[in-house]
Amino acid sequence: MDFTIIADNWTYLLWGTFPDGPLGGAALTLLISLLAGVASAILGTALGVALAMSRGVWAAVLAAVLGFFRAIPVIMLIFWTYFLLPIVFGVDIPEITTVVCALALIASAYLAHAVKAGIVAIGAGQWQAGLSLGFNRWQVLWFVVLPQALRMMVPSFINQWISLIKDTSLAYIVGVNELTFFGHSG
Repeated sequence: MDFTIIADNWTYLLWGTFPDGPLGGAALTLLISLLAGVASAILGTALGVALAMSRGVWAAVLAAVLGFFRAIPVIMLIFWTYFLLPIVFGVDIPEITTVVCALALIASAYLAHAVKAGIVAIGAGQWQAGLSLGFNRWQVLWFVVLPQALRMMVPSFINQWISLIKDTSLAYIVGVNELTFFGHSG
């Protein structure tokens, strides 16, 4: 087997045409994954806390919205964000931004359920102990429950971030020159 084609195009697969042109290849794949990962961690944590702390109609609506984003295929949301965001906002939005938004929305829906599960897994005794110390519900959540729940959430977060790296391969559908695009066109 001849590996000279890989050796000859190694830097092209890693960086694309950067610095003479746009960033691409593996570097762009990791950049998209990093941006979507940070956005999904922030949004997913906020939504997970809201899901764990809410009751009644608000909890049902939030669960339905999160269920929607967990149920639709990633490629469909990429197409929706790519074609609908420019129409809604009336401006031209770069392809990378639409892909990052789509990946962050789907990943945050999954992470929200991981955060909720981590919060619910902490025993009621921890909540009661925090309340007996004079903390309000949010202080108990922030200072007592979340530090303990974080240990249980880490595997789910890592799993979702690995999935983000794999899902970036769908970005070439809307013209983003990430690793799959360069591997196919190289």
